[in-house]
Amino acid sequence: MSAGYTQGKVLGKALSVAEQLLKDMDVDAVVSMLAAVLNVEYDGELKELRDMVVENRKVPDIIVLKELRDMVLEERKVPDIIVLKEQPDRFAIYGEDNIEAGARRQMEVAMTLPVTRAGALMPDAHQGYGLPIGGVLATHNAVIPYGVGVDIGCRMALSIFDIPAIHFDENHDKYKRELIAHTRFGAGHGFLKHERAQHAVLDNDTFNMTLFINQLKDKAYSQLGTSGGGNHFVEWGIIEFSERDEVLNIDKGNYVALLTHSGSRGMGAQIAGHYTRLAKKICKLPQHALNLAYLDMNTEAGQEYWLAMNLAGDYASACHEIIHRKLAKAIGGTLLAKVENHHNFAWKEKWNGEEVIVHRKGATPAGKGVMGIIPGSMTAPGFLVRGKGLENAINSASHGAGRLMSRTKAISNITKQEMSAILKENKVTLIGAGLDEAPMAYKDINVVMNAQQDLVDIVAKFQPRIVRMADDGSKED
Repeated sequence: MSAGYTQGKVLGKALSVAEQLLKDMDVDAVVSMLAAVLNVEYDGELKELRDMVVENRKVPDIIVLKELRDMVLEERKVPDIIVLKEQPDRFAIYGEDNIEAGARRQMEVAMTLPVTRAGALMPDAHQGYGLPIGGVLATHNAVIPYGVGVDIGCRMALSIFDIPAIHFDENHDKYKRELIAHTRFGAGHGFLKHERAQHAVLDNDTFNMTLFINQLKDKAYSQLGTSGGGNHFVEWGIIEFSERDEVLNIDKGNYVALLTHSGSRGMGAQIAGHYTRLAKKICKLPQHALNLAYLDMNTEAGQEYWLAMNLAGDYASACHEIIHRKLAKAIGGTLLAKVENHHNFAWKEKWNGEEVIVHRKGATPAGKGVMGIIPGSMTAPGFLVRGKGLENAINSASHGAGRLMSRTKAISNITKQEMSAILKENKVTLIGAGLDEAPMAYKDINVVMNAQQDLVDIVAKFQPRIVRMADDGSKED
């Protein structure tokens, strides 16, 4: 049939209508009529078609033509583009001199969304997709999948043991051997069935919420307890408490500690991709704001994403728990304290007297008294911190040093010899990692920490000693 219809539901309906009309008309008349319906712009234009059919006294033909016309107009309908604020709302910037223009521009766009209530840029901020890395955004009753990020629930976990630093020096090879034996890295990598760990997170009812989520369960099972690629790591180091911390009940001194950084692996990445595409289909934003498409929390899609996001966060936590459990058992010693925090997530919180959805994309929760971990690089120190609850920063802090160079630029500008020299200088043993994760690719963590003295108090300093990352330096799934 050559009436101008293309593949899809409307074509199927047109063929059905043609079959009925051919009982009363010849082929040329039917093709002309269907072509006319395809070109209809509004209801009044169908009058001529009605008259043509009425001449044949076929009321059913009028009905099917109207049904076809409705389908044509529905398919042609362009959703209204959401109107943004004429000017971005003001937002706080920490470490202003150290933040690239691209991150600022992305934050400005986020501050024009009609659902935005507040925003802040952390001192490690750099350009990302939608919301910049290091961006914090509070919204009213809306969640932005790309405001959370692709690696949902990306998380830090720190275990502090009652093992003195000298034990590490005397048993360096054992710590390295156990680190290799009990960790697994790289995009797509997981465990074989006979190697897989067990955890209660796999019994979470949210896995049965939709067919899409259910189909991710086996992948989640295979990758449970692994760390992925990119900047994810598992590392042994020495943590220094310059004074006794009463809250943690840890005396002044140096202790062996295990620090991990990873997220929700392939499952989280697929959840992020699926709901970002859905948000873009539902929430029609102007082209320059497209990656900030949001889901209304009063809709089925919004609730689905929220549950899936929390499942991914719980899964990320379970991965860390398994890694820490295995290595603690292998090394021995008593656990003095364990501190964890997400830094790619969204939370329901109160801000300025209103319940909001706070997106922290590469930002650490830093409410009053809340503990968090801010890593540096594979040679630079990380910091155990306690939040001050600064409202202007939306109770947040940086999630690390932040990238100084893109991965591509780092690979082009840093040599293996330079990387080896800085590792030797800092007495760090590295297992895996590519040049894209070289220490020189990151900002100076001390500058970043100085820029957020109003946001957190430093409780202890962690110095990496044995670092494991993905052997191929690959990105996350």
